[in-house]
Order: sequence, then C-alpha cells, then structure tokens
Amino acid sequence: MYINIEEPTEKIAKDAVKMWRLTNTIGHGVSLIIMAVLVYCTNHFHWYGWIEPVLYILGGILILSALYSISLEPMFVQRHWRYRIDEEFIQLKNGKWNTKHVVIPMAKVEYVRTEQGPFLRKYGLYDLEVGTTTSNHTIPAIPQDEAERLKAVIATYAKVRDEEEQAI
Repeated sequence: MYINIEEPTEKIAKDAVKMWRLTNTIGHGVSLIIMAVLVYCTNHFHWYGWIEPVLYILGGILILSALYSISLEPMFVQRHWRYRIDEEFIQLKNGKWNTKHVVIPMAKVEYVRTEQGPFLRKYGLYDLEVGTTTSNHTIPAIPQDEAERLKAVIATYAKVRDEEEQAI
C-alpha cells in the first residue's frame, strides 16, 4: 500500500538571500582579519619560515570560500528549499545536487517553535523548528506572519492527531 505524497512547493523568503549574505560577509570578514593578524605576527616576530606560506595558502582558500558563500550559496539555498505542511505530514526538501527530502508524520510532532536572532529580525524573518522524539528539523527564513500561522497550524494538527490516537 503506497500513499500518494505531493511534492513540497512552498518556498522560503527571498530576503533570506540578503540575510545569509550579511552573516556570511561578517563571518568571513572576521576570519580574514584574524588571518591578516597572524601574517603580521609571523613577519613581526619572525616565526618559523614555513608558517607564512601556509597562512597565505589558507588565506587564498578563505577568499575563495568567501566568494562562493557570499555570492552564490545563498541564492542556491533559497532557490532549492521547499516545504509543505498538511494534516498528515510535514515535508522538507532542499539541495540541488545532494537532495534531502524529509517527511515527518504529524503524529510524531512533539513541539513546534519559532526562533529569531538579530539578523533574522532585521529582515522580519523567523526560523520554524519542528521537534520529534528523536530529532528536530528547521525551516529557515520564513516571513513573520507565515511563521506564526504555520506554528499554529502544526500545533493544531499535531494535537488533533494525539487526541485521535488516545481515543483509539
């Protein structure tokens, strides 16, 4: 017996790209500053000769990583993140080359909560976390109204399932 499960179609917010670019820029900026301080210390304190070339190689790799994670990665993540919530299941699907598709039965949901840090707050976004007994799953960067609505919908569906199972 197979159940026909429709593919997830809901997308995360387009502002997620801006938010991820900002956080990635800050993270890589701090890393580059640390790398520059280490190169300065190598020259100023005359550390071992092999340290400076290693730091330059690591700095080059860090710059390439920054270019990818600031310019390309946020667009790919936003473009390929999908979710779907109905009375039976919560579906999460992400990834282009390495696709991950998670189907969570509503009966297994134990809690649902929204989280918002300072960067999410700047763009009016929330992360929606759904917890089961063995794991938790996050839908990133959902607009505030949608996140509150989804939280209420999931809580209602999960509670209905629990009451129905206890009655049986």
